[in-house]
Amino acid sequence: MLSTKHLLGIKDLTKEDLELIFQTADQFKEVINRPIKKVPSLRDITIANVFFENSTRTKLSFELAEKRLSADVINFSSSGSSVKKGETLLDTVNNILSMKVDMIVMRHSSPGAPHFLAKHIDATILNAGDGTHEHPTQAILDTYSIREKLGSVEGKKVVIVGDILHSRVALSNIFALQKLGAEVMVCGPHTLIPKYIRDLGVIVEHDLKKALQWCDVANMLRIQMERQLVKNFPSIREYSQNFGLNKEIIESLDKEIVVMHPGPINRGVEITSDVADAENAIILDQVENGVATRMAALYLLAGKS
Repeated sequence: MLSTKHLLGIKDLTKEDLELIFQTADQFKEVINRPIKKVPSLRDITIANVFFENSTRTKLSFELAEKRLSADVINFSSSGSSVKKGETLLDTVNNILSMKVDMIVMRHSSPGAPHFLAKHIDATILNAGDGTHEHPTQAILDTYSIREKLGSVEGKKVVIVGDILHSRVALSNIFALQKLGAEVMVCGPHTLIPKYIRDLGVIVEHDLKKALQWCDVANMLRIQMERQLVKNFPSIREYSQNFGLNKEIIESLDKEIVVMHPGPINRGVEITSDVADAENAIILDQVENGVATRMAALYLLAGKS
């Protein structure tokens, strides 16, 4: 079993928790590649997907993971709900819980929203992303994908490139990679690297070529325009010229690196199509692994180990 009742962030997990999720995901990956892709593991569990922010991949991935485990699933989207009429977060969730829901998968634009809920309700909470804070299941599927591709995460050098300042993926990945024994570097414009980041024990680099020459794995993040309140660089074109990953840079390296992206990809900005679709890119593997790792997290949080 996991050492925590909720999955609010990677910060709360131990290395053993992550390894248990990986081992469980190995078994579920085999399940989702069978002709019949379903197991009855959570048939007595009801899960509510409560999304206060837009999502495509994460929401679909969770819903598919839940259905593959035979859970009963209800979906809530704030856009057509009583939240628009002024209902509070706690009232919304308590109304859902009164329908006898066992687990809540929640995405919210406010950092700490799942932590607030966990203090006030009995159901298990799984954080599907809270503002610019954490996105634990993305970090789990990313590190699982590195383990699958390279054999292990320990001792590997991973650079996270792009909008570190507004990225919940970056923070969760840093925590997960460090717990599993990897070295972490962040790379991007000065304006998109938070000042505190060195305190987390990561290396900071502003030259993409140097960062790529150092790493085994490059995780390319998109520019999160929707979270930027001020302009952090002159233009998309200039950003792409300095921090975009293209075939020319990849071919100039004296080694092969693994290329990752959490999605959605802005092709031609942070990564070009020929790199995103190349053999050493594991972007679609990440999507497939997202279902298996989320199945594992849900299964373990339900106390089924």
